[in-house]
Amino acid sequence: MAWFVLIYLASLVLLLITAFWSIDPFTTQIVQVWNIDNFRIILTDPTYRTIIGRTAGLAALVTVTDVVLAFPLAYYMAKVASRRVQSLLFAAVLLPLWASYLARVYAWILILNHSGVLNWSLQSIGLPAANIGYTNTAMWLVFSYIWLPFMIIPTYAALERVPDSLLEAAADLGARRWRSTLDVVLPLALPGVVAGSIFTFSLTLGDYITPILVGGAGSQFIGNVVYANVGIANNVPFAAALATVPVLIMAVYLLTAQRLGAFEAL
Repeated sequence: MAWFVLIYLASLVLLLITAFWSIDPFTTQIVQVWNIDNFRIILTDPTYRTIIGRTAGLAALVTVTDVVLAFPLAYYMAKVASRRVQSLLFAAVLLPLWASYLARVYAWILILNHSGVLNWSLQSIGLPAANIGYTNTAMWLVFSYIWLPFMIIPTYAALERVPDSLLEAAADLGARRWRSTLDVVLPLALPGVVAGSIFTFSLTLGDYITPILVGGAGSQFIGNVVYANVGIANNVPFAAALATVPVLIMAVYLLTAQRLGAFEAL
């Protein structure tokens, strides 16, 4: 815990301090004079407001997509599948995590690009090519796939803790299966879903590799803008100021998740 505080929290403090500095336009050296110019640019420039909105919107869309995909599988694993099938499904969920992140992204590039497997398959059966490679749609698909295990596991953990006796009691009182799911299962599984959403939302919010590799010309996101300002523009103070945006968004998100009891399912 001491190392965590020293390394991680101290880095966040230094990040915030650097955000209030500026860069000399002629020498490109950092000027350690306190000002709020970087934050003023972020708040007033419509380009950066659009980038922030696009990033948060995609992170929310990926989170909702993973909830829709993960909940039925997690429910089947927790309440329906036998122990043997449950073990096989666990292996199937965790197996992609053993592969390199870049290998999985490049695999999706091979599937989605203009001469990839998806377009070839559609054209071979007489359908028009999808042509979704290097678009925001491609990023949505890739992000949803990559972070899906992080939604399945906490959702499964929450569903496994739902007592079967409650479902039996609901059935004895005349509730149909869909009614039991809505009134009994979903409220009790909500902390697990929210816990999973913390992973999917935050990981999408801060990622910069997938937007660079999979996104197109209009796929500027917070992560790769920060990356460009650190490596290409050499404007570390502005990059630090922009990097505080996802930190603030996640702080609000985590406070909301805490009120919903999500940390009990982690």
